[in-house]
Amino acid sequence: MPMSLTASSFPQDGEIPARHTCEGHDISPELFWTDVPEGTKSLVLIVDDPDAPDPAAPKRTWVHWVLYNIPPHATGLSEGIPTENLPRGTREGTNDWQRTGYGGPCPPIGNHRYFHKLYALDTVLPDLKQPTKSKLEEAMRGHIITYSELIGRYQKH
Repeated sequence: MPMSLTASSFPQDGEIPARHTCEGHDISPELFWTDVPEGTKSLVLIVDDPDAPDPAAPKRTWVHWVLYNIPPHATGLSEGIPTENLPRGTREGTNDWQRTGYGGPCPPIGNHRYFHKLYALDTVLPDLKQPTKSKLEEAMRGHIITYSELIGRYQKH
């Protein structure tokens, strides 16, 4: 069975609740995953928005959250999880606000898609010193066993 990624607060392609956005408490959603393949040594979670700044004329992908070296025995992340409660060994990367941690949806215009991407790797990555998404993707190259994604949508009210 393929690895799957779900959220307790929104379905695949559903609307992300305001509490996870800049219009609410800006807390990360509760995420669950299943069927991590045998041989997985670590997991990576990247949340990004390919529709920035305007879905009608996207110019860049905005990175909201970067986590790596999540232990393969972890089964998810609680809602609003603080750094100190991340699964032991998990490291954080830098988002496009130039900080670690979760930064929720805050689109200036239009209905944006937010991709929550979970990767199973055949290795534990070295300390990459709060990498950007692109640095992390470079380090992951050649180590991805499988991948799963959950897409949520959000438009400011």
